[in-house]
Amino acid sequence: MRRNNLSAENNEVEEQILVVPASVIDAIGTIDGFESDVDRFLIPILESDQLAYKPRGPMESDPSFKQLIPYVLLEWTDPEGTTFLFTYTRGGGGGESRLHAKRSVGIGGHISQEDSVDGSDAYRTGMRRELDEEVNLQSSYQETKEGLIYDPSNEVGKVHLGVVHRFILEQPAVSSNEADLAEGGFVSVDELFEEMDRLETWSQLAIQSLYGKSH
Repeated sequence: MRRNNLSAENNEVEEQILVVPASVIDAIGTIDGFESDVDRFLIPILESDQLAYKPRGPMESDPSFKQLIPYVLLEWTDPEGTTFLFTYTRGGGGGESRLHAKRSVGIGGHISQEDSVDGSDAYRTGMRRELDEEVNLQSSYQETKEGLIYDPSNEVGKVHLGVVHRFILEQPAVSSNEADLAEGGFVSVDELFEEMDRLETWSQLAIQSLYGKSH
């Protein structure tokens, strides 16, 4: 979640982030909380000719655009069948200041215009960049896309659209790369349900939607 600003010739140049007009999403359907039919929305969003890179500052207070945010859950199940998620507390670094001191199970951040170089898949490139910046992931894994999160109940949620990915790890070999990700480690899903009020809203929605049937 770095890159609040980029420096060029001693001038501060604001980061350009990937956004989609809210009208594009509304034309597909309504997302309220967690939406499991991810491809119904994500495929046309990523194929839309209205996707654009815009300055991050104005976008943080303009709900007519939604910032696309990969939100990766790192899951590991021990030999006894207990499922764990990598969890951390948001610190005071360069991330979203309105979420500081909240516990989270999601790794990710904005897709930057720099992620679109050489005709690459900017969304995938940005997701991998955020993962590499924020955690040291040393385990092989299987990846699935699980859903979308939109939560307009707060100022942060009104301008972000989360894309929930689940990485099912073979080993719990993950550590934080950034001071902004404090107290990083694996916590059982059972314990996370007990401490739900400490989690940021997106983490609550993801855990309840993906793991709630067994609780």
